[in-house]
Amino acid sequence: MIDSHVHLDDEAFNEDRDDLIKGLSENGIELVINNSSDLPSSERSVELANKYENIYAAIGVHPHDAKTYDDDVEKRLIELSKDKKVVAIGEIGLDYYYDNSPRNVQREVFKRQIELAVKLKKNIVIHSRDAAKDTFDILKEAHEKYDFKALIHCFSQSVDMMREYIKMGDYIALGGVVTFKNAKTPKKVAKEVPLDRLLLETDCPYMTPVPHRGKRNEPKFVKFVCQYIADLRQREAAEIEKITAENTKRFFGI
Repeated sequence: MIDSHVHLDDEAFNEDRDDLIKGLSENGIELVINNSSDLPSSERSVELANKYENIYAAIGVHPHDAKTYDDDVEKRLIELSKDKKVVAIGEIGLDYYYDNSPRNVQREVFKRQIELAVKLKKNIVIHSRDAAKDTFDILKEAHEKYDFKALIHCFSQSVDMMREYIKMGDYIALGGVVTFKNAKTPKKVAKEVPLDRLLLETDCPYMTPVPHRGKRNEPKFVKFVCQYIADLRQREAAEIEKITAENTKRFFGI
């Protein structure tokens, strides 16, 4: 399996990071994509990716930290992007739930990082929370101008919205939320999303799937997401595992 969205540089892994990463293959994980939230985490992601063969990096500034984005940050991201293990710009987007950065700043930085990704010939990983319309409108406008693909991470929007993203050529990632009892919409999306556009993720150390809710999330728990989606679609887990791994490699150019 491939976990398309992890944060192994997070302090939650400070005590056992090396052991956990060394044990990935034993737990059936072929590789992971470590996503970033700001410049320091982008630098840590690249360091991890260079230290371990089975880690790749997405670099960028999360909407929470959009207020920190400036010319110097962008210049450093361009430098980091030259590393062969950097496979995307992410996670970037909008978060109107926490509003840790002003919304107008989030939108400006989101657009700026899309343009950066296009310049660097990288696809993008999207974070969108309580900002469905603005996220979609910005991506739709960008798709009309530029050639790129977006991965909507931890997808939580409607089936209709998912179909609109698919029409634009984008991909959908589903994680632990799909296993939550009351997560009706993600379950509907999991049933309906075209299999050739689906990726699996954990978003570890967050969003731990059933049956491990309440514990720190880890890449090995992606198997529960895989099995749950397979059951929803009345497919074999091995088939979902194979297809989503192929999708992940195609999207990130691995």
